[in-house]
Amino acid sequence: MLRKVYFLLVSIAFAYASEAVAATDIITAAHPWADPVHQMMLDATLAGKRIVAVGEHGIVLLSDDSGKTFRQAKSVPVSATLSAVSFADQKRGWAVGQWGVILGTTDGGETWSLERSDTSVDQPLYSVYFSDAGHGVAVGLWSLMLVTDDGGKNWRQVKLPPPPGAEKADRNLFHVFGNRRGTVFVSAEQGLVLRSDDNGSSWVYESTGSKGSLWTGVVAADDSIIVGGLLGHLSRSTDSGHTWTAIDTGSTASITDLAAIGDQIIGVALDGRSFGGRNADARFSTIEATGKTALTAVVIVDGHRPIYFSKDGVVAAQSRSPS
Repeated sequence: MLRKVYFLLVSIAFAYASEAVAATDIITAAHPWADPVHQMMLDATLAGKRIVAVGEHGIVLLSDDSGKTFRQAKSVPVSATLSAVSFADQKRGWAVGQWGVILGTTDGGETWSLERSDTSVDQPLYSVYFSDAGHGVAVGLWSLMLVTDDGGKNWRQVKLPPPPGAEKADRNLFHVFGNRRGTVFVSAEQGLVLRSDDNGSSWVYESTGSKGSLWTGVVAADDSIIVGGLLGHLSRSTDSGHTWTAIDTGSTASITDLAAIGDQIIGVALDGRSFGGRNADARFSTIEATGKTALTAVVIVDGHRPIYFSKDGVVAAQSRSPS
């Protein structure tokens, strides 16, 4: 079940306990909730200036006032848990999640259509990334990888090579992201990062030196790569993932998301703490503690202000930024 074992996020397991029903029941339209902002959210991104967040029960939240208020999307064709969202521009975006669902939108997240699902096996997709409106990559459980070069009209599965020392490709792929030059990266289990220079058709493995799962990653303004995950591990690469340097965050709380704006990096963790700093310094310190609720995602609005999401929904808008 998504992120229950593989992410070791006990909080997220509650979503799957509540959704332990047949797949045919899950692939039904999401319904309006009286309190959608208090449902568990797993990822968020920006579509232009609009915040788009996704989470349990197929809930998609939208905000057009920098996170002051949120409303539920008008139409989502599934009630499956959605684990990630990515936009190529302010209108065209994609979300993925349980039962391998891939959703697409052409109106900034107001309405969504089902592009792909597989109810024969619950092999969830954990993350999705589009480098432009045509090229996208989705990744998930047991090295599931899907790519598209036509904006999601067709998705094809990529057969990955085995990682070094393994007989088959079965690592869980947690987060996919890319840089401005078109290189795509995937953070994975056992401290591995995958890299592709051809829009996801072929991949190579790079080791960060960590043995723990890497749940998230981000590219900074100077194209350096930062990945983080289990037990607060954070690593940085300045050469497209070939070599890595560990960064001390001062905490062993597992990191669930990273965001970048300019040279500033912000991360969030399971203990409810957020941290940040300048990428060039490779020094990160606690920004604030939002409480004991597990933080799952962060977006940066107005050029500096983080908006947090958690297992309990949207966290009140924060005003502090990394120094």
